[in-house]
Amino acid sequence: MKTYFVDSFTNEKFKGNPAAVCLPDTELDSKTMQSIATEIGFSETAFIKQISDNVYSIRFFSPKTEIPLCGHATLASSKIIFNTTSFQTIKFINCNNVELRIEKEGDKIKMQFPVYETEEIEVPQNMLKALGIAEIEDQRYSPNNKIILIEIKSAVELANLKPDFTALLNSHAGISGVLVTAVSNHENFDFHYRYFWPWAGTNEDPVTGGIQTFLTKYWAKKLNKTKFRAFQSSLRTGTMSTELVDEKVFILGEAVIVLEGEFVL
Repeated sequence: MKTYFVDSFTNEKFKGNPAAVCLPDTELDSKTMQSIATEIGFSETAFIKQISDNVYSIRFFSPKTEIPLCGHATLASSKIIFNTTSFQTIKFINCNNVELRIEKEGDKIKMQFPVYETEEIEVPQNMLKALGIAEIEDQRYSPNNKIILIEIKSAVELANLKPDFTALLNSHAGISGVLVTAVSNHENFDFHYRYFWPWAGTNEDPVTGGIQTFLTKYWAKKLNKTKFRAFQSSLRTGTMSTELVDEKVFILGEAVIVLEGEFVL
């Protein structure tokens, strides 16, 4: 099976978020895809299959479970298709039949994702303690993504967080992850964020695009604007541009191919 490793949301190798992109020649069952994703060990592995012309099915697996929507693995998959075909646009269809429209824009890739609402939530104190957060600015919940959003005041504090992941995992059940965000302290960016998801994937996702389905709208209300530059202050770091247009969010990013090979099934 043709397989690629791609670093997403970066123009440098070994930065951003690594994703595996697999192009199976035959149908694979969910158990096999999960085993492959667990073997590779990246936060996400994408399996893409051409349906017709520039239309592809796409499925995402973390080392633990299938994920309905993933930004960086969509970007990685788009990079491979654009590099191996003459297509200028792509349409992906995920496991929930959500259409993801992608287009090439110079050296960058522009992805159209849906927008989801957030609702009020009371974050448990033991979760805040596990994260190392003493004071919060706001707290929300994305039911579509099963992700808790916590805004804190300082981007410096955000970068310095060192969660206790065992305590974090035990602080809540039934969620996929916790997103912590802060307004930027750098003139080149609007907001920073980090994503912790030991419930469904790895301890921390290096660069996360899928959360922009609700994070961009969150900051649009806070900052009264629709175009943003976002910085993920993980160890590997990563950047992206986003724009809110009606009930769609456009995510613009770059990706670098670092490996091409064959997975032996």
